[in-house]
Amino acid sequence: MKLYDYILSPSCYKVRLMASLMGVKLDIRPVDFHPGNEHRSPELLALNPAGSIPILEDGELILTESSAMLVYLAAKAAPGWLASNKPEEAARVQQWLSFSGRLTASLGGARLHEMLLRPGDIRALQTQGVAALRELEAGLFEQSLRGMRFLAADRPTIADIACFPYVALAADGGVSLDPYPTIRLWSRAIRSLDQFLEMPGIHRLHELKPEPHVEGSEA
Repeated sequence: MKLYDYILSPSCYKVRLMASLMGVKLDIRPVDFHPGNEHRSPELLALNPAGSIPILEDGELILTESSAMLVYLAAKAAPGWLASNKPEEAARVQQWLSFSGRLTASLGGARLHEMLLRPGDIRALQTQGVAALRELEAGLFEQSLRGMRFLAADRPTIADIACFPYVALAADGGVSLDPYPTIRLWSRAIRSLDQFLEMPGIHRLHELKPEPHVEGSEA
């Protein structure tokens, strides 16, 4: 499988992280996203007319949405990362996969504005990012009351990997994770997984602080 990849893209990182956790070897094809705009080149537009990355190529199959890539990798190599046959678990996985797009638009948009000087209303993006983090914090807190550390189940699923990168990089867009202890505990749980893969720029500042305490949590 070939991944068209930009090392500093959280969406690309999702796929690299998922592959690492599953022990899947990817053929990495670096893309000069910035400043070269190679994702807009004729070669890559032929693969993905939307002009975005990542792109995953496996034989005749070409995938251009990171959530679909997570599903594909898990289905091929580690089905335990997918939802079980429990309807409520399957629904939670799908809900958080959809929610991850809001993280990309808000926290990701703020990060692009601050790091790559992309146009945008930074205040609006940060406000939207904070709203998304509050929703994520509430969802994780509800899971903790069920004795679960992860978004959809008592184990990590593709939903956690879909949401993790843009949350972990929120500080790059000027949004702090300090007010969200359950998110920080969840981030530590993901980082502790076997074969966790680092991404340049993801800060470990919260890991230098005492472990957050969440009132009422059983996890």
